Amino acid sequence: MMKRTLIFAFSMLFGIATQAQIMKNADLEKYAKERYGDKWLDAAKNLAGTLKLDKNESLTYQQVIEAPGKTKQQLYVALNYWATATFKDKNAITLNDKDAGCIIISSPIDGIADHTGTLNRYIVSITPVIRIDIKEGRIRVTYTVQNYDILKAEDAGWIGGLLDNSDNRQSHQNVWSDGKRMKDDKTDRRLYDEQWEIAKHYPFVEKDSKKRTCSKALIMTHAYSNAVMDKIEEAIKNGIVGNEDDEW
Repeated sequence: MMKRTLIFAFSMLFGIATQAQIMKNADLEKYAKERYGDKWLDAAKNLAGTLKLDKNESLTYQQVIEAPGKTKQQLYVALNYWATATFKDKNAITLNDKDAGCIIISSPIDGIADHTGTLNRYIVSITPVIRIDIKEGRIRVTYTVQNYDILKAEDAGWIGGLLDNSDNRQSHQNVWSDGKRMKDDKTDRRLYDEQWEIAKHYPFVEKDSKKRTCSKALIMTHAYSNAVMDKIEEAIKNGIVGNEDDEW
């Protein structure tokens, strides 16, 4: 009987780990296209009219979510559970203060956008800071992103692919095709790490040579913020597996 209980518990934990992810990149892109269309330039321009940068020139979203009947302690437990189950990076939770009612999370989202230009390919990641302030019966979520983190592959654009021979193309594909490499890995001289300030790129700046990349990056960043807010609201209202209650 004990063995069966342990196996069931392990299965439940595995299910939580799988289901508690915010959203896979492919699903996030589908989610974004359904809401904003697949014309990234137009979507970014339209969205820019509804967005404001904060005093630090960061892209910031804030939402108050009501949770009637839930105590501060209940909300803290539910949100701490959600954050721990969702973000696998052990350093993701940078502040967890029960008395102050504040949880701060900062975890990289790799490859949120990927754009192949004429000459180069750009893979965009972000590191949003998610702050959750907790009071009796409600919470406030603040989601902030200041920069796009860029993995740039030179000569990996459309022209670079046409001019390169097949052997080299295969070699380069193995290096950058999935947008992943070890930090500070300089084995391919064409790969560079760059950081683009959101405030200095399209659509906040009209003349931008990287506007196509930044358009998609903005839409995907915005879509991710919506997904975060939705998941947090779901967690405080229904839990992350649907059976976190006092009847046990």
